[in-house]
Amino acid sequence: MKHKTPIQLRFKDIDKLGHVNNANYLTFFELARVDYFQAVMGNKTIDWSIEGIIMATVELTFKQPILLEDEIFVYTWVSRTGTKSFDMSCSIVKVVNGTEVEVATGMTVLVCLNYKTGQTIEIPTLWKEKMEAYGKKLS
Repeated sequence: MKHKTPIQLRFKDIDKLGHVNNANYLTFFELARVDYFQAVMGNKTIDWSIEGIIMATVELTFKQPILLEDEIFVYTWVSRTGTKSFDMSCSIVKVVNGTEVEVATGMTVLVCLNYKTGQTIEIPTLWKEKMEAYGKKLS
């Protein structure tokens, strides 16, 4: 059900207080979302010049800071599907003494869009099928 993406921290991610700046968390979610789509849909399933997704909502809850030396991962999964939109939830974890500790959670509402017409579209059936099959594979 959850896809796991490793995140490489860079020195530029760190702010003056010595932890990852809050703006970078959305970038981590984006990296994990792209990695999820590549794993679930494959590189040739979606023609992003014709149809794709736009973000309508993003929520982010911080629990603990991330430091430069931390080993972090983002878990991503589809937590809701509607007719034209779906929610992707994320959990950022860091490894502490061999155990994953959740440091932030988030959720995005993604709306399917025909890029040529600018109109929302229903979630393509193939996408739904692949997301559902992937979720079952990981359960």
